[in-house]
Amino acid sequence: MPSFVERHGLRSAEAAREASELERRLESAAVDVVRFAWPDQHGLLRGKTLVAGEAASALAQGVNLTSTLIAKDTSHRSVFPVFSAGGGFPLEGFQGAADFTIVPDASTFKVLPWAPRTGWVLCDAFMSDGKPCPYATRRILQHAVDALREHGLEFVAGLEVEFHVFKRTDACMALEHSGQPGRPPEVELLSHGHQYLTELRYDRVDEVMELLRGQLLALGMPLRSLEIEFGPSQFELTFGPTVGVLPADTMVLLRNAIKQICHRAGYHATFMCRPRIPNVMSSGWHLHQSLRHSRDDANAFVPADPGSPLSETGMAWLAGLKEHACGAAVFASPSVNGYRRYRPNSLAPDRAAWARDNRGAMLRVLGGHGEAASRIENRAGEPTANPYLYLASQIFSGLDGVVRGLDPGPGADVPYETKAQPLPRTLADALHALKGDGYLVEAFGRNFVDYYCHIKQAEIDRFNLEVSEWEHREYFDLF
Repeated sequence: MPSFVERHGLRSAEAAREASELERRLESAAVDVVRFAWPDQHGLLRGKTLVAGEAASALAQGVNLTSTLIAKDTSHRSVFPVFSAGGGFPLEGFQGAADFTIVPDASTFKVLPWAPRTGWVLCDAFMSDGKPCPYATRRILQHAVDALREHGLEFVAGLEVEFHVFKRTDACMALEHSGQPGRPPEVELLSHGHQYLTELRYDRVDEVMELLRGQLLALGMPLRSLEIEFGPSQFELTFGPTVGVLPADTMVLLRNAIKQICHRAGYHATFMCRPRIPNVMSSGWHLHQSLRHSRDDANAFVPADPGSPLSETGMAWLAGLKEHACGAAVFASPSVNGYRRYRPNSLAPDRAAWARDNRGAMLRVLGGHGEAASRIENRAGEPTANPYLYLASQIFSGLDGVVRGLDPGPGADVPYETKAQPLPRTLADALHALKGDGYLVEAFGRNFVDYYCHIKQAEIDRFNLEVSEWEHREYFDLF
């Protein structure tokens, strides 16, 4: 009987060849188990672990997962009426917690260096009839990449990711610490911070840096640098440019890898934008992006005119990013916490402006005539962003600028003072801006936007029901 993949024609000839090679590798007893990983709506990896013998057959049959996973917010609560045909916001095809199927992309297979004899493979989601899952965010990015390729262009991105690593002092695993979510661990600093890029600070955390360096390189990641950031226990890693969907795949694996590696060694790593610790500095995810011509791989952003910051294509792409900056904000910063970062003169942008080599602008233009690495750095992102949605928002926005021949206007020499469109200041504002951007709604699909906004609104509603420490301190004694 034909397999799930064969029945629905889900693999190209090249993908089928890669799957056959992986099947032979699994049958050779190279690994004991394989983690089948699927990036959900939040960019979190979910899936199942199969023993090697079962994993080989799952390459063709896929792995079934419960569709309630698609209905969850960041507390892992299902926020859709999954056992109702209506009742609010129905997810077609998912009533009754029916199954969907994840099919592995054999080209992503890795052996995890920190988990003995454990393989890992990234998967795409399909409905029971073989159609792509309409809420699968990796598929949305692939659609954006395909749309760009129709114009003879390919998306190139390099990652610059900030995060915190602490020493774990108490895992908080007592019975009363469970919950949804449970109590986070107690931690202490690895560095006092506020000594940006100092060698002494780096040397004091060299044990952690070497641990990460060795494991990430063993995964084949294009790691370029390991740096001490400004805040307490804050680090930054940068990665060389890759093409298409690969930068997003790299980011998804990177976050999981760092958290797992650190946890096994007694540390706690977090990509939360602004943890609640004294003297904290917010973490960002700066996305360096450019285009290359499909015909010759040449950078399409390099200007022919020595006086131009970017080529005509690059300036139009820049204009598209600026035009849709507010609508795309929720994909760059999808958490309530992320909006704590946007404040004047903080190296985080507060308005949709561009400038040449100015870290206060949302869109920092680098390079120029004769510079092969000419690119745009978008500084609006936080490291919790779903990379598939963040990159897709950049491609859709930039492509609109190219197709319409948009002009970004003059650059901002003083980005915190220039008259430019303010970025959303809260997650609720960002959802409103997305709904009001008709082009992005059409590009992502109205059903997906409604679905995504519903999940994010559920997080906002839960946040609004909580009594914060600020409220208690402000009012408990006063009134």
